Amino acid sequence: MSATAKIHATPHERTARPWAPAALACMGVVFGDIGTSPLYTLNVAAKSASPDGQVSPAAVLGIVSLIFWSLIIVISIKYAILIMRADNHGEGGILALLALVSPRRAKRNTWRAAMVVIGLIGATLLYGDGTITPAISVLSAIEGLKIYAPQMTPAVVPLTVLILVALFLIQRRGTSFVGGIFGPVMLVWFIIAGILGIGGIVREPAVLAALSPLAAISYFSHAGPLALVVIGGAFLAVTGGEAFYADMGHFGPIPIRIAWFGVALPALTLNYFGQGGMLLAEPNSPAVIDSPFYSLAPQWAHYPLVMLATVATVIASQSIISGAYSMTQQAISLGFLPRMRVVHTEGREIGQIYVPFVNWALALGTLAAVIGFGSSDALAGAFGIAVSLLMVITTLMATFVALHWKYNPLIVYAVNGSFLALDLLFFASTSTKLFDGGWFPLMIAFVISFLMLTWRKGEEVMDTVRLEVRQPTTAFIEELQRNPPLRLPGTAIVLGRMAKGVPLALSHNVNCNHVLHERVLLVAANVAEVPRTPDEDRIIVRPLAAGLARVEIRFGFMDEPSIPESLAIGVAQGQIEPFDPKRVIYYTGHETIIPSGRRPGLPRWREAIFAFLHHNAQRPGAFFKIPGAQIMEIGVEFEI
Repeated sequence: MSATAKIHATPHERTARPWAPAALACMGVVFGDIGTSPLYTLNVAAKSASPDGQVSPAAVLGIVSLIFWSLIIVISIKYAILIMRADNHGEGGILALLALVSPRRAKRNTWRAAMVVIGLIGATLLYGDGTITPAISVLSAIEGLKIYAPQMTPAVVPLTVLILVALFLIQRRGTSFVGGIFGPVMLVWFIIAGILGIGGIVREPAVLAALSPLAAISYFSHAGPLALVVIGGAFLAVTGGEAFYADMGHFGPIPIRIAWFGVALPALTLNYFGQGGMLLAEPNSPAVIDSPFYSLAPQWAHYPLVMLATVATVIASQSIISGAYSMTQQAISLGFLPRMRVVHTEGREIGQIYVPFVNWALALGTLAAVIGFGSSDALAGAFGIAVSLLMVITTLMATFVALHWKYNPLIVYAVNGSFLALDLLFFASTSTKLFDGGWFPLMIAFVISFLMLTWRKGEEVMDTVRLEVRQPTTAFIEELQRNPPLRLPGTAIVLGRMAKGVPLALSHNVNCNHVLHERVLLVAANVAEVPRTPDEDRIIVRPLAAGLARVEIRFGFMDEPSIPESLAIGVAQGQIEPFDPKRVIYYTGHETIIPSGRRPGLPRWREAIFAFLHHNAQRPGAFFKIPGAQIMEIGVEFEI
């Protein structure tokens, strides 16, 4: 899974950063997942190819060849070279693609709406992946204890649970204090993995025959029905490739490509070939088949290697947890999730935000996976299916974007069609494990997708209701002129979701109390379909009447939404008359939704779910960083 921890830097600043430090930093964020895949990939594939407990030389060469060429085609060509070109103002990831194909960007049509639903499913697959990655990664590292100490087998699951609980507990404090060592630790991991691989290759140089794709083609053409299962195991080598695209905006494409082609790809290639050499040298050894990675190390280095592997898997886990936080914040901004409490922690690159609800939901899912499945082998089936389906969706959406950007259709269909065929092959192979655990991340993705679609549709219905009950601006101004209320000194800021009509919080207050501040700003905050909005494009002010103006604030989907800071920008730019920010009053509506089933769009049972989500959403004042002592909420009921 991808790591999407935020970095406060503009695209120009990221481009201007020296590539060497950026390449080192991205190793700890981008390559955590794919870098720890050698712990479990080859042994899962080898066991699938050897139901009798003995793996044949042809199977070893075929699997290693498939892994190598998958790294070349899927990761190096598809992601590192091609997919990373489909950026949204420098940002990547499934939600960046989703913003590019959103129906709000152009006239609604069936294809575009379908792409939004597909992209939404792809985004939720990352949550399913996020529950599996920490579980399988840490489990596979701790399982190394069993090789020379079989009596430690009963302690593997409890130790894994202990490590993961500690990892989730420290999230609320922020993880910037360990972020600085992520890159160097992963660099050490890749160097040691490469050195270990060289030892395995030296022991059995015949494994180098797997450099030819003919080794994979020959084996899988004769493997029969077993081939699909083995391909599903080998696919685990490319899990984590989606992080290349998701984290592109954080580091820039050049540092990621340099780190991949200069360090990660050579190290992974050497290690996988070294593991293949061990399997060729000792095809009947249960210890080698069970863990070819740890078999590469001499006995004296075994326990230090277990410790290093554990640290590397914790880094991979931390990266995916941070990525879940960042993706949640983007989904909230894009209107796919209700507002949640987002804590901004200290630090510049790692762990800058913490979402409590997401943290404990991931913790619950991850611990359930560890305890329920009990081993990395059992979790392997649950792991691949979510990632392979995500890759299919990414290819489909990238194709749609390329056509939208007017690339030559013949080239787009030929290139992306080839990648899609390979993605579908991997998805078909991992689907063989659907009932062996693959259902777990798919169930998580289905539930979250359903909630996201319910929330988005519910908000569309609510926008219609709000417009129906809002007083038109001209009518409100005419009423003020006919029956002037008592004007109070100072400034009032009235928050509303839309830049149309008069928010009920204002009209109710005037009608009931017959008072109005001398200066009133009708503020509507919305999210542009770009990652960040520059200060010069943040504020739009339109005078409506004497002492009354409408202010539209535009945030990017990766911006931190703060209305006080945005208004201060408007004051500094001269668009808004100066006011004392500590004395201003903010009016917001406290909305209560009553499901009735009378309106088209949602059946009553989904209206009830939407009402529950709305009731538990974070209050607008807290979400937009407004001081609690300056907020006045006015209750309003809506029947939908």
